[in-house]
Amino acid sequence: MTIWQWLSQADGVARATALVLLLMSVASWVLILYKAWWLGRAHGATLRATDAFWQASSWEQARLELPKMDRAALLTPVADAIAHIVAAEPAAHHSLAVASGAQVQTTRVLREALHGASHRLQWGQTVLASIGATAPFVGLLGTVWGIHQALAALAGADHVSLEQLAGPVGEALVMTAAGLAVALPAVLAYNLLGRKLAQVEELLEGFAHDMQTWALQQAAQAPQAYAGMQAHNAVDAIALVGSR
Repeated sequence: MTIWQWLSQADGVARATALVLLLMSVASWVLILYKAWWLGRAHGATLRATDAFWQASSWEQARLELPKMDRAALLTPVADAIAHIVAAEPAAHHSLAVASGAQVQTTRVLREALHGASHRLQWGQTVLASIGATAPFVGLLGTVWGIHQALAALAGADHVSLEQLAGPVGEALVMTAAGLAVALPAVLAYNLLGRKLAQVEELLEGFAHDMQTWALQQAAQAPQAYAGMQAHNAVDAIALVGSR
């Protein structure tokens, strides 16, 4: 019996079960192929963008070149998050965030940027995990329903042979196999993509840690540079007065 013959003879529950398994399979394979391509692209782009950022001659050049290399847009939000701290821009209004100091500010804004990047990386993982966990039970439901229908059809017969029972039961067991065929690729892809995802997250965390250290150094040097400039201006003013 072909699949089309089986569908033509199946009832609504069996057809609905087969349709759900088909939709699960299509959704999982679309996610698998897309995420495998996107994570591979993001990993390579993150490595190249990190190298280009730290090889830049200035902060302005680094921020200008980073979006060009960061095709996955994972590092750019991290750099933008601490731009006002690196530039030592004055706060528009007093708040607890401003009063907490540069270290607490950088920790908070970098954590928020990493959370946003993590949400993008984790996209689709929940769907794969759900398909891998539920597809076998959907197939099992189809099997149980098929066996129930087969036994109900043979209940009124005077004589039931093994041949009469083996065909419908065997066809019902195909649903369990179909559920496993849908679940196994989703589970394997979830684990493999999770490893690749963890590698990209490690790169992001390392970049954020380096950015925090560098930003705090720049924030600490800014007041010293300003004080030095003021002292230099004062010396020039005194020398000008003395010359008069």
